[in-house]
Amino acid sequence: MNAKKRVAILISGRGSNMTALIEAAKAPDYPAEIVGVFSNRAAAPGLETARAEGIETATLAQSSFPSRLDFENRLTEILEGWRADIVCLAGFMRILTPEFTAHWQGRLLNIHPSLLPDFPGLDTHARALAGNVAEHGCTVHFVTPGLDEGPAILQARVPVLPGDTPETLAARVLVEEHKLYPEALRMVALGEA
Repeated sequence: MNAKKRVAILISGRGSNMTALIEAAKAPDYPAEIVGVFSNRAAAPGLETARAEGIETATLAQSSFPSRLDFENRLTEILEGWRADIVCLAGFMRILTPEFTAHWQGRLLNIHPSLLPDFPGLDTHARALAGNVAEHGCTVHFVTPGLDEGPAILQARVPVLPGDTPETLAARVLVEEHKLYPEALRMVALGEA
């Protein structure tokens, strides 16, 4: 097997998708290894999870920088210091600049809780229910400058059930996210996507 791809994960909160990627990467035949976890929030619970797994972490507050671009330039320095081949956004609640997405083009992944192109942005579960859709789900996609517009790698579908609330629907979608993201990263690491 070729050398494993080096993966950095960007989070802002608890990092449940980060945890799913870390667990997947423990398999000896998984083609990627998690080399660092970055958060724009120093109190993100996911940082402690990563540290407990022996994974290097870093944090920066965007408010300490004069511009988004200055923040992202420093973030890129951190990611390149980890020699990251692939960067996975896992609940990283920042809109990235076109400069950052261009630098990491084809190597920057995100998971989004809807069947893109439906319901980009926030509040996807409530919007899906308001739209009376029969199916909802999640998408792993390459990140491009447009919000949630990049090419899809994989999608998982869940039925919308009678009586669903945004919370019940979100819980079912999250189960699928935790399976989908590791599979999409595997495909990208192997050059299959």
